[in-house]
Amino acid sequence: MGRLEDLRINAYLSEVARGYGNNSFIAENLFPIIDSEKEKIDIFQFNKEAFQLYDTERAIRANSNVISPKGFSKHTATLAEHDLAYPIDYREEDEAEKVKLQLHATNVVTEGLKLKLEKQCADLAQDPKNYATENKIALSGTSQFTNEASDPLKVVNAGKDAVCGKIGKDPNTLVMGQEVWQALKQNTSLKNLIASSSNKIITLDLLKEFFEIENIVVGRSIYADANNNFARVWGNNIILAYVPKLTSRTEYDPSFGYTVRKKDALQIDEYQKEGNKVKYIRATDIYTPFLVGAEAGYLISNAV
Repeated sequence: MGRLEDLRINAYLSEVARGYGNNSFIAENLFPIIDSEKEKIDIFQFNKEAFQLYDTERAIRANSNVISPKGFSKHTATLAEHDLAYPIDYREEDEAEKVKLQLHATNVVTEGLKLKLEKQCADLAQDPKNYATENKIALSGTSQFTNEASDPLKVVNAGKDAVCGKIGKDPNTLVMGQEVWQALKQNTSLKNLIASSSNKIITLDLLKEFFEIENIVVGRSIYADANNNFARVWGNNIILAYVPKLTSRTEYDPSFGYTVRKKDALQIDEYQKEGNKVKYIRATDIYTPFLVGAEAGYLISNAV
């Protein structure tokens, strides 16, 4: 195969990788993607000056009411490179249709990179150490959602109030693990909110109405742990967060978190080793997730 043909196939596979999606990956709801031209970036943390009550009235010929900027804090970080390669023996390639086997390899390595990102984001969002005392709660006993005496609406409303008290906005996103969702569907307190004429099935749309949160998603992805046992990426937790719904984002937009990715960094290439009998389809990406505004989030742990 000539180098020009190689380049064409690699460009095609790169587009496949960029368009590839897995419905079980939901981290982008908390850590939306921001493109960066450089690998070395500044991460900004904003203050409350946008919510300050100012004296805006001006008399004739008086000076303008000038704000005294409070500034913002920032720290410099370098994005991390991630890569994963899939081996294809020349004999396997002879037995399979070439492009289809390469497409399979592309999906496998792309899935691997995206699962790693999902786990990184989940670990950041579910770590109680990342939250101030007033921005987290660990449920126990009758407050856990599997208990008939529990009141999820009260717990979630307390979390919303905590976030609003810090940033002046209610959280607009709720992320929960699969086992939490299973418990909420059966929760007595929530079922009692449904009219008696209904079949009393809790749906995500109903939760959005009950909690008054527009974006509610369930984390269903799994991974194999160090002992090769399956475990859930999103555990026994709920994360409430404010994430601005913008058509385009920059690192200057305040948010619970975001993933900064180098622009067009996701690439698929090929290389050979071992006497040219094994070809590798490799995915490379450059990104790092950041929890930049923990005060815009609230962690409910041990929910079940």
